[in-house]
Amino acid sequence: MPVEMPVEMPESSPGGGGTTGAAGLVGLEARPGVPKPDPILVADGVTRRFGGLTAVDVAHVEIQRGTITALIGPNGAGKSTFFNLLTGFDRPDHGTWSFNGTSLAGVPPYKVARRGMVRTFQLTKALSRLTVLQNMLLGATGQRGESFLQAIFPPLWKRQEAQNTVRAEELLRRFKLDAKRDDFAGTMSGGQRKLLEMARALMVQPEMVMLDEPMAGVNPALTQSLLSHVKALREDGMTVLFVEHDMDMVRDISDWVIVMAQGAIIAEGPPDLIMSNDAVIDAYLGGHHDAPLTLEEEQQQSAAAEAELTRLAEER
Repeated sequence: MPVEMPVEMPESSPGGGGTTGAAGLVGLEARPGVPKPDPILVADGVTRRFGGLTAVDVAHVEIQRGTITALIGPNGAGKSTFFNLLTGFDRPDHGTWSFNGTSLAGVPPYKVARRGMVRTFQLTKALSRLTVLQNMLLGATGQRGESFLQAIFPPLWKRQEAQNTVRAEELLRRFKLDAKRDDFAGTMSGGQRKLLEMARALMVQPEMVMLDEPMAGVNPALTQSLLSHVKALREDGMTVLFVEHDMDMVRDISDWVIVMAQGAIIAEGPPDLIMSNDAVIDAYLGGHHDAPLTLEEEQQQSAAAEAELTRLAEER
């Protein structure tokens, strides 16, 4: 069940001043759907069903501008499905959501990205037979050379492509991938592909970046590098919403945490408070996971174990 808790956060939290950034989270109630003073993304009544299974059932959620927000929950909680709905890769059965006050319902993914909200995936989408630089250039928007007619006349798009190339090379240096510039993306490690995908997302010059399990499958040697890059996004004025199972990472970099279980949001709040929330612990480990067994329960479990041992012995 959702849990309400008052919370105070230090005014020195990163992310901005006034009601913008993490400073706007100071004094908010730690409860599901709590209104934020400067939300960049707002979702209402978003549901998605697959047959008889309700994968997402989010009544109301707001993402504060200029912050790093973690979306956590056990496997099958609906986190990635919720990402897919917000970014146009799937359609909900019901619900509305807006980005910067503009509805995104029915907007295809490429238009969502053009409006300033981009995402990465659990499984990286690098094009393995293109070079790292070519992968980066694919992320640039509004390229004149994509028009069939204009492509015939190089003077119409050559200058723009040169500018895009300069920006791509700057981002590759920032993510320490410049040495891989001319290598095929298929030759990169899993961690390097995660960095490439994040760098390519920035070619759009987004306002909000959504990272789906950015640390999954990443060599520990690259973990700290990825963490520093995520923090840098906030410092550059962007909003970050990320899905992650590593609670140490969540505690380290997030300003606010939203918890999903069985498709619904069951808790919100700052990391330290969320980590000690009984509803969150139950969602991950199961209800009454630390409650002592009664004598009757012990006898039932003992009888069940003995019956299973007897069955296995008879099968032999």
